[in-house]
Amino acid sequence: MGSQFSQRLASLSEGDISAIIQMAWEDRTSFETIQQRTGWSEPEVIRLMRHELQPNSFRLWRKRMKGRITKHRALRSPDIQYEDRRVANHRRANC
Repeated sequence: MGSQFSQRLASLSEGDISAIIQMAWEDRTSFETIQQRTGWSEPEVIRLMRHELQPNSFRLWRKRMKGRITKHRALRSPDIQYEDRRVANHRRANC
């Protein structure tokens, strides 16, 4: 997967990378939404964050994201209606 990841990463513009990182940091934008908007799965986003962030920043992000119900739609209560798809729509990089 190393070379495949490198190829996918190389295909992104700086704006695309920035948009994925911004969505990953947002509490209310789920990994499912990130995948719908960018095509990057949760494990790929984690790998991208590990690659792009400083080690301390990555550890801080992982600590924040572990178990956070807003990052996984399946863990959310049906009573909670976050409009993360709408929030993520404006996170498209300028091509």
